[in-house]
Amino acid sequence: MRCATHPGVVASGDEPATLRVLLWRRALDPHIGRWSLPGGRLRPDEDVEHSIRRQLAEKVDVKTLAHVEQLGVFSAPARVPGPRVVATAFLGLIPSDVDPVVPEDTSWHDVGDLPRTAFDHREIVLHARDRLRAKLSYTNVGFALAPAEFTVSALRQFYSAALGYRVAATNLQRVLTRRGALVPTGRTASPGRSGGRPAALYRFAHRDMRVTDPFAVFRPPAPAAGRGSRTRGGTA
Repeated sequence: MRCATHPGVVASGDEPATLRVLLWRRALDPHIGRWSLPGGRLRPDEDVEHSIRRQLAEKVDVKTLAHVEQLGVFSAPARVPGPRVVATAFLGLIPSDVDPVVPEDTSWHDVGDLPRTAFDHREIVLHARDRLRAKLSYTNVGFALAPAEFTVSALRQFYSAALGYRVAATNLQRVLTRRGALVPTGRTASPGRSGGRPAALYRFAHRDMRVTDPFAVFRPPAPAAGRGSRTRGGTA
């Protein structure tokens, strides 16, 4: 998964981003022509994480994964027509400034507007989205969606896209700074087309996933208030 404004365009602070998932169109039955998650069979000499990294690199030319974690085992007896197939799914995150060249039968799709998918892959995608939303609440996993340096406005777009509601930039900065996840670089971004004061650049303190607040939960804003989401330790 990655955040982007349009396919092939890096998310910025200027326009809303969407959370996208990489799917490829099946060329064989069953479910020929439907969109499916990249994957394949496990080799005898590899573990499942090595397998998914290999297959992403070989089949859809995705070699840069900022974060990978096992999502779950999907074992419903009828999930695939024919002989029973048990799948182990992984959540993989790609920074917004990485735009791999993918084959013609592969493309990025808005998680909120998925095409007709094969087997139970829609369920798997939505499960991955929900896992990401949960992890954003109490870890620093946002590092895997963002480039190495970013403005708070751009980071707000990544969090809003993943969480499914608008996040206030000021509150997000306050919460992540308090948790020790966000660090100023001392540099500024290049001025945009509209000019104005250059925005400060930040980075995540760590580029691996760490629990930053085990008790906090990002929540959508209350309908009546219309403000940023609340956490047990603040708002974001």
